[in-house]
Amino acid sequence: MNRLGTEESAYLASAAHQPVHWHPWGDAAFAKARAEDKPILLDIGAVWCHWCHVMDGESYEDPELAAYLNEHFVCVKVDRDERPDVDARYQRAVQALTGQGGWPLTAALTPDGDVFYGGTYFPPDGKYGRPGFRAVLERVREIYHQQRDKVEATAKELRGHLGQALDETARGELLPDLLGQAAEKMARLFDWRYGGFGAQPKFPHPAAVEFLIARWWDTGEHWLREIAEKTLDGMARGGMHDQLGGGFHRYSVDERWIVPHFEKMAYDNSELLKVYVHAYAALGNPRYREVAEGVVRWSFEELSDGDRGGFAASQDADVGLHDDGDYFTWTADEARAVLADEEWEVARRRWDIYPEGEMHHDPAKNVLWVARSTEALVEELKVEELKVRRLIRIAEEKLRAARAKRPAPFVDRTIYVSWNAMMAEAFFDAGAALGRDDCVAFALRTCERLWHEAFVPGQGMPHRLDPRTTDQAPRTTGPWLLDDQVQTTSAFLAAYEHSGDGRWLDRARELMDMVLAFYRDQDGGGFFDTRDATGAGFLTTRSKPIQDAPTPSSNSVAALVLLKLHTITEEERFRREAEHALESFAGTASELGLHASTYFRAVDWLLNGGCKIVVADTTTTTTLKCEALSRFRPRKAVVPKTASPVAGTAPPVCLVCAGTACATPVTTPGALGEVMESFGRSKI
Repeated sequence: MNRLGTEESAYLASAAHQPVHWHPWGDAAFAKARAEDKPILLDIGAVWCHWCHVMDGESYEDPELAAYLNEHFVCVKVDRDERPDVDARYQRAVQALTGQGGWPLTAALTPDGDVFYGGTYFPPDGKYGRPGFRAVLERVREIYHQQRDKVEATAKELRGHLGQALDETARGELLPDLLGQAAEKMARLFDWRYGGFGAQPKFPHPAAVEFLIARWWDTGEHWLREIAEKTLDGMARGGMHDQLGGGFHRYSVDERWIVPHFEKMAYDNSELLKVYVHAYAALGNPRYREVAEGVVRWSFEELSDGDRGGFAASQDADVGLHDDGDYFTWTADEARAVLADEEWEVARRRWDIYPEGEMHHDPAKNVLWVARSTEALVEELKVEELKVRRLIRIAEEKLRAARAKRPAPFVDRTIYVSWNAMMAEAFFDAGAALGRDDCVAFALRTCERLWHEAFVPGQGMPHRLDPRTTDQAPRTTGPWLLDDQVQTTSAFLAAYEHSGDGRWLDRARELMDMVLAFYRDQDGGGFFDTRDATGAGFLTTRSKPIQDAPTPSSNSVAALVLLKLHTITEEERFRREAEHALESFAGTASELGLHASTYFRAVDWLLNGGCKIVVADTTTTTTLKCEALSRFRPRKAVVPKTASPVAGTAPPVCLVCAGTACATPVTTPGALGEVMESFGRSKI
């Protein structure tokens, strides 16, 4: 065992047996490098990362290469899920140096933590058109010891660049044209053939779809709806969407959404669940409901922590080193062996299962994707629609059962606070839109767990739950990040809306007050990503991010939370703070377009105003409250109030307010739906 043997991170623990003398990130590694005048080899990866496992197996488990590393380098291994602050900074540095980043991130650092060489995956022997890792290490060692002036110049230049790149503020005016221009920039990147934005590889951009649906609701412009629907439909049909198990893989390597990178992330699925349930509520497409139900099913089956509440972080792509999504893919013979004749004839056409599949490492392997609609199968097979639907359902159940017998990919059970908050909020939304009380109940348990096992009075939320934590003896596991604070605040506001328990509003307010105290940049505007500028290497440089990369920008989420707090409480200070933060990034975000979609959602709320729906009742659950929570309305905040009964017969009543006006109170779900649809709509 090396020094990683006692680490809680699944990724670090998986390298504990390697002959490399790995250090975890920390001052000790940098002190050793300074004392011995050695460069640092930094490896940043994740337990779900296919090429991280490949490089581990090819290079870091090679005794000869490990001996070379141990003699000439101080080696540091970082889990990017556990330390997103470290990853964000060194990704930026390597991208500036080489033009690309990703995982595994491989960088050579000075003993002070400055980058002077970097890349991603290096094969051991120079294949794939990349230099061999041993040759790279020899060159790095030579540069470090024989060209120290060059090393120091590169390091100094990169540190200066990083200081500028990490501060994404550029003040500008918050004008309505900003929103229209953002939508037009997204449209210019839109793939009108397959949906989504850009070409291959193709990533989901749920915040952009959320923004465009709200924009369509406000303006009635059909092209906005078309972009949203075509993107949602393309992802739903593709292999990036797990057609059997539900949920979404991380991204598609092709423009058609067919062949994915097979890892499944909690943070991706939380935001995709939200956008599909919101699209179902706004557009009424039953397919979006089916997709959302699949995400919920997968989340319950693979991620949920039973009665305790909480969600695991990720599901791996692979089972072994030479595996590439084999758990999720099928040869024609494998699928044929599971199904009866009629089921097979439908399944092979439906999911494009043929002797020649899509996987390069094994061309017989098929990624299941919806190649033919139910209507097309009815026409092609001359079979009644009900029978086709029944055969699809049976084939799906049989294939799922057969897949469940295979060795399953590893699930990282780490409870990351921000990702759990995101999943909890998604489950609240799903519970409302799908009528799933079990989703709401589990989301509430998750929020309770975060509050009791993670929250530290006067400090806020650490990045993850320490597995040794109990209700009586909470322990903290750093770092202390803005993202964990604002995502948890957002989830607590959702808990308040759904439960009517005022303690959740109090907790949300307490957390946001700590954000304003510890993370706000009073001079430059915006919020820093970390609470202070301490730590090794580039951690002495604080960051103010506005890009969604890949999770929603924490600055944008902070603004959304502040605006929702203002809508609920009517405290003007929350709106002022949101406006100040959004103004600080207006110049930058206008150039980013698609990659600042969460920011534009916040600007939309600021400029077009929130919709406050006050539900007063003597009970905690009514059809009126369900209507308020489930019906689509952009920029919505539901405020549950307990009414005082008059002779024990006070009926539920609902008040919808937008801007500075309120509609006539209503007492029925139908009337509420009409008011939510029409009252106070933006005149864009």
